Amino acid sequence: MATTGDNLTEEEAQKQVQDEVDDEFQDAVEEDADEGVEGTFAVSREELAIIRAELACEFPEDYAYLSDAYVLSVASKPYSKDPTVRRPLEYSMEKLTHVMEWRAEAGAPEMEELVELANGPESAPEAVENPEGLIKAKAMVIALNSGSAYWHGFTKDGRPIMWIRTNRKPWYPDVDAEVDALILLADAGIRCMPNNVTDFVCVSDSSYPPPPNPTFMIKMLKALVRGYPDRLNLLMSAPVSSVIQFVMNLLLPLMPGRLANKVCLMDVEQMKIKLEDLLLNGADDVPTFFGGPCDHDKFYPEESKCPNRGEGTLKFDYYGMVERLQKQNEDFENRRPGAAENGS
Repeated sequence: MATTGDNLTEEEAQKQVQDEVDDEFQDAVEEDADEGVEGTFAVSREELAIIRAELACEFPEDYAYLSDAYVLSVASKPYSKDPTVRRPLEYSMEKLTHVMEWRAEAGAPEMEELVELANGPESAPEAVENPEGLIKAKAMVIALNSGSAYWHGFTKDGRPIMWIRTNRKPWYPDVDAEVDALILLADAGIRCMPNNVTDFVCVSDSSYPPPPNPTFMIKMLKALVRGYPDRLNLLMSAPVSSVIQFVMNLLLPLMPGRLANKVCLMDVEQMKIKLEDLLLNGADDVPTFFGGPCDHDKFYPEESKCPNRGEGTLKFDYYGMVERLQKQNEDFENRRPGAAENGS
């Protein structure tokens, strides 16, 4: 039987996870359940402008985070209580407001500023004047430095890909720092999405994962459900091990059904075939850890092989990752049909 890092049994781990489930999470799961209703309806420019104006009024520092394409993807869905009509504008506004409220609670808009803080000297005025922020920034950057998660490349239909390397995950994580690092990364990937793309793909190399940490797992799931609804298009993981099965047994019962259906577990050979079909450049983009030629370690090596990026604690090439993803986004846009005519 698989156990956690604290040698908890599956039953004990399930109790820990259930204890972390609060009303806000349950409400978010119930809200997400209506996303399974198929179909879309038109949303006028005037209605889009109304939603954007209200978001700008309530969240002036962060409203631009939600692209028009994402707002439209939410507002154009059928109404769960009557799928023959579109969601009321007030209902869509409420769903988007919940996302923005969660972002404010989680401190998502400030995460990139924390990277800058941790990358500078501790003697810098902004560090001296904000000791608590520096502590949080350094902890998040230490989580980043493991290189256990990063963005690299796109799918054939323009979705950015987050890669997870479980063998690099710590056995005894700083849970809050790990979640902060994932929020930072998620936002970076969303900002680099091509036009009219609103979701991403996650691919996990699940070789040699650390023992499951129930607190981290539920906090990660909370962040995904409350802060990033409809953002995950697909999660593929290989190989399948007793630890991964343990994790899925804990999390799947808590996930909205639509989210659970996006999780695919497979062996390494199946993964290689799936990636060849999924990745923008086919077999050429398959990473070495799945039997392909693309060496991710060239950009994202283990922490021991990373130089310090500044005068602080940042070793992970965060800014290089963002620059590469932006360039890959431009390349994708230029390959789209009609790109030359549109000048994009």
